[in-house]
Amino acid sequence: MKELRLGTIGSGSIVHTILDQVKAVDGIRLIAVYSRSEEKGASLAAEYGADRVFTDLDSFFADEEMNVVYIASPNLLHYEQTKAALLAGKNVICEKPFCTRAEEARELTALAKESGLFLADAVPTAFLPNLEVMKRELSKIGRVKLVMGNYSQYSSRYDLVLKGEVPNVFNPRYGGGSLMDINFYNVYLNVALFGKPQTAVYYPNRYGELADTSGLLVMRYDGFVSSLAGAKDTWGVNYFQIEGEKGYLYVRDGSNGIAEVRVVTKDTDEIFNMQDQNTERRFYEVQKLTEYMLADDYEAVYGRLDVMLDVMEVLEDARKKAGILFPGD
Repeated sequence: MKELRLGTIGSGSIVHTILDQVKAVDGIRLIAVYSRSEEKGASLAAEYGADRVFTDLDSFFADEEMNVVYIASPNLLHYEQTKAALLAGKNVICEKPFCTRAEEARELTALAKESGLFLADAVPTAFLPNLEVMKRELSKIGRVKLVMGNYSQYSSRYDLVLKGEVPNVFNPRYGGGSLMDINFYNVYLNVALFGKPQTAVYYPNRYGELADTSGLLVMRYDGFVSSLAGAKDTWGVNYFQIEGEKGYLYVRDGSNGIAEVRVVTKDTDEIFNMQDQNTERRFYEVQKLTEYMLADDYEAVYGRLDVMLDVMEVLEDARKKAGILFPGD
């Protein structure tokens, strides 16, 4: 491709953040917006320079100029919208969680490869330069014995829960819950570093019939255990720490930002950071995906889907065993 001509599905805060980065990256521009609300769609299009707004998905996918679709709708809609986009011949960037079931993720991956289309899961953690620092420095701490991560971010929508409402982010009918949202980043970083665990058990906090508002995921590997906490009903210190027989690796701000990597052994105490503190973390995601697609580098994009598939299998198995069921389960 000579240029990424983008169409978006969704109009929430993440979409605005992504489109802010699109404006800062050469080779990609927004041309179309889909929204169920024409007013919201028109507002988004005006803010970011798109020249067309759709309230009908079929018409949106039929747009001949658009060649990439960015999907940021409620979780349970990701599968059907991604599939429709691929069948319409569009490359797709889909927000996390990619799907709610691993079977769906495998189907979409196969469809993209058969069609010669790009398919990317939009997880900013995967594109952060400090992830590569972690991989490079990990051997210094020796054989890993413990992994601990926490990502807590109080959600204003939890206030609605306390008032008796059911916002989509906590609604199992829409694939909601803390594990599929905020703890996703912890699981992704863990799997990106160590692969798929042998077992995974989730201990959720639930509010009535809603999906989990917080919880703890415990994963067992050969020789070590990983404990990952995620919460949308509390706040605390976000971090990610890997402890080995020779030292530890500590990540400031945790899995969603990897703001800084500290590596401590008996003889050394080093701090590494390859990221600009003034750069929004999603900039790296938009920059890299644009670079890969313009260069027709399918291997770079498809390779990341292997991690995503393992993550989806872990999440699906853990939440089902914990009694958190979505439509289709």
